[in-house]
Amino acid sequence: MKLDLKTVRENNLPIDFLAKKLVEGFITGLHKSPYHGFSVEFAEHRIYNTGESTRYIDWKVYAKTDKLFTKTFEEETNLRCHLLIDVSNSMWYPNTGVSKLYFSVYAAAALTWLLYKQRDAIAITTFSSEIKEQTAVKSTSTHIQKLFALLENTLENRPEKDSTNLANVIHEISNTIHKRSLVILFSDMINTSDSEKEFTEALMHLKHNKHEIIMFHVTDKKTEEEFDFQELPHVFIDLESGEKVKLRPSEIREHYQSAARARTEKLKILCGELKIDLVEVDTAEDINHVLNTFLIKRSKMG
Repeated sequence: MKLDLKTVRENNLPIDFLAKKLVEGFITGLHKSPYHGFSVEFAEHRIYNTGESTRYIDWKVYAKTDKLFTKTFEEETNLRCHLLIDVSNSMWYPNTGVSKLYFSVYAAAALTWLLYKQRDAIAITTFSSEIKEQTAVKSTSTHIQKLFALLENTLENRPEKDSTNLANVIHEISNTIHKRSLVILFSDMINTSDSEKEFTEALMHLKHNKHEIIMFHVTDKKTEEEFDFQELPHVFIDLESGEKVKLRPSEIREHYQSAARARTEKLKILCGELKIDLVEVDTAEDINHVLNTFLIKRSKMG
């Protein structure tokens, strides 16, 4: 199912409804996929052993054979997944269309439902310069509804001014995740409170604890990478610091593009060295790309 987030935003559709519809369409398309883990399928029968749970006893087989057999299933897992969402000021850009935060929240909602359907445990953490909300790691239906409510509230509560401190937040989260998990980070990676060295050390902390990481670098490519603005005088405002600069786009476009490419390249090299899956996300693209990336990573973990 192709989801147009701009249309979704304009019609103010419920986040859980859209997440479910998106995932249902996506799973249907994977019916004959070589990847497993997104649907629990019956594999075979085996003899029931005394003391085991009776939950999966096949009573129809018992009625025919007078013997107890249990059903076994393929790809039953107990993955623990932590979804980390940057909610700092810069994530609310752009003000029109689909913001980076809006894209991230809906992608997180879809992944939440996908994980729940797979019977995995999910937690969501929102952060800026510090952790805002951090849930428990559970897989119950009640917990999932609480996660959807948290995501809805995230889009309704924009801070007046809030910068990012990825390093401190990642260190703090690393200290709270005690079991090997899949950590999925949504951020524009605009750090105003920590240095490159501090950020690297924070990611190393997470990797040292043997967590798998997918980093979604979310940007509005047209303006944040290509600097594609109408050739008129503009006042550009740093959403993290509040600093203002008045200029014509052509005056700095070439320099800006070069700096943006260098920044992205540094991030790619860092993630490559730490074996972190980096995914460059444009808010204008199809959200299914996020699900495909997760599917490929999930298959490797299996």
